[in-house]
Amino acid sequence: MMRKLSWVFLLLLVFWVSCEDPPKVQEPPAQLEVVVGSAEELKEVTAKKVIWKKDGSQMVLIPAGSFQIGDAMSEPDDWMERSRPVHTVELDGFYMDVNEVTVEQFKKFVQQSGYSYNSWNDVAKYSPGDNYPMIYVTWNDATAYAKWAGKRLSTEKEWEWAARGGLKNKEYPWGDDESKARDYANYKDTGGKDKWGNCASVGSFKPNGYGLFDMAGNVWEWCQDWSSEDQKYRVLRGGNWINSAYYLRVSYRNRTTPINRGNNIGFRCVVSGSP
Repeated sequence: MMRKLSWVFLLLLVFWVSCEDPPKVQEPPAQLEVVVGSAEELKEVTAKKVIWKKDGSQMVLIPAGSFQIGDAMSEPDDWMERSRPVHTVELDGFYMDVNEVTVEQFKKFVQQSGYSYNSWNDVAKYSPGDNYPMIYVTWNDATAYAKWAGKRLSTEKEWEWAARGGLKNKEYPWGDDESKARDYANYKDTGGKDKWGNCASVGSFKPNGYGLFDMAGNVWEWCQDWSSEDQKYRVLRGGNWINSAYYLRVSYRNRTTPINRGNNIGFRCVVSGSP
């Protein structure tokens, strides 16, 4: 009799345990935003994404690496001549703004620094909101902003390495298929995701492999470099909302005088440093 009771008790115990709620799985803690205030602080950071304290921009780590800069497709067009010869470069890691510098961020810079800027009416015609790219900026304007923020303009080599997003020997930041351009870039005319006739608000298209938006189209982006030894022109990269798709090619090099302002010229910034 006692043996039967023992078996009954055991069955009841198993039933009771099985009816209990299953143990909760410990969720990993949500990743906190890493806010960085200076290049010196960045040296201690291991996160791949950070928030830059001065201007509130999101920045992403672009890893160190080696790549072939220039027109690896050997395009026959004369307008690609400045992208040759192809040569190999090595770069240390650095952080780059995820988006082009916005109107709101540039306004903050002007207000806090007292920088003289008087082209707001022109800006509003083509970038009509705070989250649109800042335009009508000279190379000196862009450099002044970068210095205020504790950053700098990218070198041309850094820009192309970042724009490729980890891809090798491809025409565009997304690959070789031009038919996908409307998913990734705001350029001449409209179609697909491109519904703007002028500048698009930043981050409106798909990012490249490093999570960078608008590396093709929207606005040209100033780089540090002179385009040639005569030091007459500074380099512009990335294509823009006015021109056709062939300007979106990741190796295409444009140039203009550093005092030029335009409704299709903007910039983004970088900070040296790699965990």
